[in-house]
Amino acid sequence: NINKNCNHDVCVFRALEDWAGLGQVEDYLSVLEYLLWVFTPLAIVFILPFLIVILLYLSILFLHVYKRKNQLREAYCNNLWDGARKTLATLWDGHGAIWHGYEIHGMEKIPDKGPALIVYYHGAIPIDYYYFLASLTHTHTHTHAYSYNPIRYNWPHYIFCLPFFLLCEVFSVIHGPQEECVRALKNGHLLGISPGGVREALFSDETYPLLWGKRRGFAQVAIDSQVPVIPMFTQNLREGFRSLGNLRFYRWVYERFRFPAAPVYGGFPVKFRTFLGDPIPYDPNVNAAELAEKVQQAVQSLIDQHQQIPGNILRALLERFHSKVKDH
Repeated sequence: NINKNCNHDVCVFRALEDWAGLGQVEDYLSVLEYLLWVFTPLAIVFILPFLIVILLYLSILFLHVYKRKNQLREAYCNNLWDGARKTLATLWDGHGAIWHGYEIHGMEKIPDKGPALIVYYHGAIPIDYYYFLASLTHTHTHTHAYSYNPIRYNWPHYIFCLPFFLLCEVFSVIHGPQEECVRALKNGHLLGISPGGVREALFSDETYPLLWGKRRGFAQVAIDSQVPVIPMFTQNLREGFRSLGNLRFYRWVYERFRFPAAPVYGGFPVKFRTFLGDPIPYDPNVNAAELAEKVQQAVQSLIDQHQQIPGNILRALLERFHSKVKDH
């Protein structure tokens, strides 16, 4: 009787197993186990070099910081914020050198002393200007570098009181109006302005059009301050980061509400080269419209000379790899 009951239970269990498809599940698990056993070594082969690359980049970044240790120590002995600026500039300098092989051509055109207005093309993220400020902090320690992006609306003053915007205070970021920009230049500082601002960041594309419209405020600032204007452009900036602002929905949101809602994608390690053009000297006989036209032509000339249009991400990546091999 016991044997009969056991056989009956086995039959019932097998019937349930067949009905539920448990036998097929076991087969699937066996196949997955086999695939895992086969591909685990292959996965390790690809993961370990990736981890080593990360460690190498972190090591190089540490060496960049260590290289600046004497400058940092001297800065902290003088002023707290000077030390903070030196530290952050060193980190950004290292990031630009490692990730984008960042270079500046024409730094000698920036005056060692005295004011100047730097007018630059605005990428989807103006990370090139961050790198430029980092280099400027090390080479032009006698002056502060201001950054001002003229847009059609003013940031609320309370925004600059938030903890995040402590960076604005440390790096002397101002948000206008024109009188404040003129005051900064007359005090002997450098001032950076992107006439395209948010519109150029969102709606410019791989053909690098200058979306300045009829903006002449930056030219009037230069005239009122009687300072030279230095054009600036960074090669492959749009291949590093791109915006989806040209999609109809995001353009409608910006045009309707003046809200920069378009997402940005990228972060590709393409080669960045910043080019500074010849300074445009102050001329009392030139009005704001004429000066704005001159500056726009100068920036456009830098784009035509140094940027292959339309920009291509793959080509920019290959150029970065080629520059690495050439350096070695």
